[in-house]
Amino acid sequence: MTESDSLSNAGMLPEWTPVEAVLLAWPHAATDWRAWLPVIERDYVELTAAIAAEVIPLILCRDTEHRQHIDNLLHDCCRHAPRLVIVPYNDTWCRDYGPVTVTLDGRLQLLDFQFKGWGEKYEASLDNEINKHLGDLWQVPLQTVDLQLEGGSIETDGNGTLLTTTQCLLDSQRNPGYGREQLESFLHDRLGQRRILWISEGLLLGDDTDSHIDNLVRFCDAHTIAYAACSRQDDPHYEPLQAMAAQVRALRRPDGQAYNIQAIEIPEAIYDENGERLPGSYVNFLILNDSVLVPVFDCPQDDLALANLQHCFPHKKLVPVPGHNLIRQYGGPHCATMQLPAGICNLEIPA
Repeated sequence: MTESDSLSNAGMLPEWTPVEAVLLAWPHAATDWRAWLPVIERDYVELTAAIAAEVIPLILCRDTEHRQHIDNLLHDCCRHAPRLVIVPYNDTWCRDYGPVTVTLDGRLQLLDFQFKGWGEKYEASLDNEINKHLGDLWQVPLQTVDLQLEGGSIETDGNGTLLTTTQCLLDSQRNPGYGREQLESFLHDRLGQRRILWISEGLLLGDDTDSHIDNLVRFCDAHTIAYAACSRQDDPHYEPLQAMAAQVRALRRPDGQAYNIQAIEIPEAIYDENGERLPGSYVNFLILNDSVLVPVFDCPQDDLALANLQHCFPHKKLVPVPGHNLIRQYGGPHCATMQLPAGICNLEIPA
């Protein structure tokens, strides 16, 4: 299929679509995790085990030695055996370079958008080729799309509504020459979205993604939204997140009804070794078939966040996973993964 083929009848799948596997890229010494490798690997073991309790972890590794190392770390801790694939990669944030799944004429298809290190902030040429390198695994067509678009920057309800932020898609210079009208037309044609809900307020200090939506506002189902909130008036996030909360409260479903919304208080301030604030957020969660993996930060807000998110997912089990090391590189479990819906990959092919 060529770039010019129409996808006007396509539809991006929501994250609560049944999942068969989850893509991860394991940290190694040539990534930015070098300084924290022992602790981040322990957290990846816990994250992988939580994923493997339900579905197959599809793990990228750098070479045969690295694959054996990961296999040793995961020995006897995964209900569903991981599939380890050797492929070169720059970084571990699969959400932003993994394939986006859509339906086209009732059939599944993968879209491979351009990834250039969040607006060319970091080297990402290897990451941008990942989906092509995994071509033997895909059971459905993979189409390359000539537009910078990261998985963490978009949220869908599965019914034609997309959530995103103006700061990332409009104001970051990722796609010079694309204005709001052009981007909306593109998102309609390529992702099957009939309307775009733009969030222009809100930010998290230290976020180098230009305010990805997955740290700020998330669909939990087609009628429910969880959003990052701050009630502490002495916190610099208070005013921007209060302004964002007002925007979220004003959002309406396609039928004109209000969404069920749930504020999720951000964790207490977390700083890096240079005293810079890190973008901790509980809404960077990963939805699986029967559970939701939620980052926790060993702080007083953890329990309240889990309790409030349980209201958003009454029929799923909430599973806390470590967030205090992932956030050192400005991400969480959603950033570190990409769900692979049932029917898009063949994990029986020998590695």
